[in-house]
Amino acid sequence: MMGWFSHHVYAFAVAVKRLARAPLVSLLSISVIGIAFSLPAGIYVLLENLQSLSTQFSGAPQLSLFLSLDANEEDVEEIQSRLKQHPHVASFSFVSKDSALEQFKQGTGLADVMDGLERNPLPDAFVISARNSSPEALDALRAELANLPQIELAQLDSAWAKRLDALIKLGRAGVLMLAALLSFSLVAVAFNTIRLQILTMRDEIEVAKLIGATKGFIRRPFLYFGAIQGMVGGAAAWLIIFLGIYLTDQQLKNLMELYEMNFRLYHLSLEDSLSLLLFSAWLGWTGAWLSVANHLSQIEPR
Repeated sequence: MMGWFSHHVYAFAVAVKRLARAPLVSLLSISVIGIAFSLPAGIYVLLENLQSLSTQFSGAPQLSLFLSLDANEEDVEEIQSRLKQHPHVASFSFVSKDSALEQFKQGTGLADVMDGLERNPLPDAFVISARNSSPEALDALRAELANLPQIELAQLDSAWAKRLDALIKLGRAGVLMLAALLSFSLVAVAFNTIRLQILTMRDEIEVAKLIGATKGFIRRPFLYFGAIQGMVGGAAAWLIIFLGIYLTDQQLKNLMELYEMNFRLYHLSLEDSLSLLLFSAWLGWTGAWLSVANHLSQIEPR
């Protein structure tokens, strides 16, 4: 066990020394990886912030329940009781027919016309905010509440939510496609870097094989080199996104104050940051493994 651990520590140290041996080349490779990964990760952060901002502009979608004109106080109390106990209802408010009529008069300027009517044509209503604002959950809640007694109409204000959800999904699909293409480029960078290392160390590898070094012993430092290079590139991408948010956050905050809104840009979460680092390290390791498998077997002692 200790021998296996010491071999990995030795391979890790060799990989770090190889990175430090050519600082300019390593810096250029890491910069390419960082810039490549900052594009999809930055767009992902932009979409998350856009979704948060649009929620503040538009507010949460609401469900309106309009009662029948012949509904009485007992019907209203029964519906109130059911809404209080409903697990998917976050909050609700009751708008009486008299209150709705006054709001209608003030909003339309038709007070004289409405006063000439024999009876109030507007129904009592409930305005409901759901716990889950996804379009699917809202549709399911609307269909369920529409079956309550004395409910004439259940109207859902979710058209904007569906459009926003479709745009966010389209953007995330674009991010996945861009990330896949740039991931291939990272693998290619690691593949080519390791290939050049193997070619320049050909004599050293031949000597190592002559004295009995195993393939795993020779391969291991190259794999660590690719993983470290990929992870540092992922850290560079994280830093690029952080600097971009830092430089634009104050200007956006000043703009939002003009609309009397308190909004700030959010960076990658801890889980997303770890995923970025681990994924970039895995891609570097994959590129190194492909290069080693392709070129190391071609070098044999003469």
